[in-house]
Amino acid sequence: MNTMMEICAKKEVSIPCAGAVLSGELSIPEEARGLVIFAHGSGSSRHSPRNRWVAGQMHERQLATLLFDLLTPEEAAAEERGGMQRFDIPFLTERLIAATEWARQQPALKTLGIGYFGASTGAAAALAAASEISGIQAVVSRGGRTDLAGKAATEVRAPTLMIVGSLDYPVVEWNEETLELLPCTKRLSLVEGASHLFPEEGALERVALLAADWFAMHLTHVPPES
Repeated sequence: MNTMMEICAKKEVSIPCAGAVLSGELSIPEEARGLVIFAHGSGSSRHSPRNRWVAGQMHERQLATLLFDLLTPEEAAAEERGGMQRFDIPFLTERLIAATEWARQQPALKTLGIGYFGASTGAAAALAAASEISGIQAVVSRGGRTDLAGKAATEVRAPTLMIVGSLDYPVVEWNEETLELLPCTKRLSLVEGASHLFPEEGALERVALLAADWFAMHLTHVPPES
């Protein structure tokens, strides 16, 4: 019997973006039904154990994933010395849009519907990017700083799921405010007894299930260009 490791093709990729090159990992399971692009939170990277674990669960649902670094190594080093680019939502949005356009040009991905999975500040970038470019089919936020998306939330058309730990204050309140702004199909799901990073037993599993169900519901193949 094939294991998921055997049937999910993974490769390291380089994504050009406005004079920078961003590193990523693209994973495509057999008979992929959609592509989920991850936008990690502040101070994180494509190596985030939480996002990588969630991505693994998505592979089991025939969802391809792209995890990539929003910052170059030099930018990440500057962040560690006290930089603030990880909170620069327009900057992060530009990077996410560049990754989306790169994905759309890849032959193996051209017919896959695209969704965003954003965490912390990456969730704000996911909402902002979804408001700016057409064709994004779904957005999921995990513990997202959706408040930082500002008025961009009022322009999102992609079905949006926000997942927050019930103990994650004031993120719960910020997400409730964003829920009121969104004009699209939307849902706020609270994971009972969970805090910001969902370290509690079973909490991250719940996040993965909710996210995978949302993407499986909304991501569909797109017709190839004629």
